[in-house]
Amino acid sequence: MSKVEDFLTTAEEEDIVEAIRIAEQNTSGEIRVHIEKTAKVDAVNRAMEVFHYLKMDNTKQQNGVLIYVAVEDKNFVIYGDKGINDVVPDNFWESTKNEMQHHFKAGNFKKGLIAGILKAGQQLEKFFPWQHSDVNELSNDISKG
Repeated sequence: MSKVEDFLTTAEEEDIVEAIRIAEQNTSGEIRVHIEKTAKVDAVNRAMEVFHYLKMDNTKQQNGVLIYVAVEDKNFVIYGDKGINDVVPDNFWESTKNEMQHHFKAGNFKKGLIAGILKAGQQLEKFFPWQHSDVNELSNDISKG
């Protein structure tokens, strides 16, 4: 079994998908989690590649947020599209990453991911509230590479 498969249990993955659903229920924003063994390149560049591969750059309001995790590298990136990056406070992604990292260092990856998802969801809801015409543009499932 690879480290990616060992990173989260099936139940933990289900909890994370549910957190994404909750975070997205009052916003047009989209949140995805992608987990892979290693970035093989700079993690930020890899997160950007995955962001485009998952078509997160195709959201109507440019309000997608990717939480990218490279398990073997012990590294993760929160990558937000232009629409969300233009409106969140300057230190928002860094403070979110710090909160997640606190949980990760304690070995609680599920709790860290859920904290990041819910925090991103609060900002998305604030700046991109749900409208009657909104549809879920992207899957909530965790993608793996």
